[in-house]
Amino acid sequence: MNSVTINIEVEVNPTEDPEKVKSAVQNIFSYSFLESIPRRRGSLLIIKGEGKEGLNKFYALIKQERILNAAQKIMFKGLKGNSITFYLNKQAAYVKHISFCNPVGESTLGPIKVEISCDNPEELIYWLTSK
Repeated sequence: MNSVTINIEVEVNPTEDPEKVKSAVQNIFSYSFLESIPRRRGSLLIIKGEGKEGLNKFYALIKQERILNAAQKIMFKGLKGNSITFYLNKQAAYVKHISFCNPVGESTLGPIKVEISCDNPEELIYWLTSK
């Protein structure tokens, strides 16, 4: 599992504080790049992280919240080629909790879209969800 790349996209609605949305992501992932793209309504945050270090908070929270099986199931469901895609509830992330959700309809303010790419995604999933 040499190179791990984390790509995160999250919409910032006009009613939301962009700093709180950034905080929600920072509570779950470490990142090295952040760009805000203005949209007609609100903006889109593009966030990038690298290496297992970028996943350390996520790794710790999965263990702390004892959601290893659920996390593993969801990540395998989102596995396609060399990438894993899943969605997290923005409000839960803001209070340092992991709550997986669907891309549409489940999270009132919209989800945090996470895409993790690496050479061996199965190995990464097992590392993240091992007891």
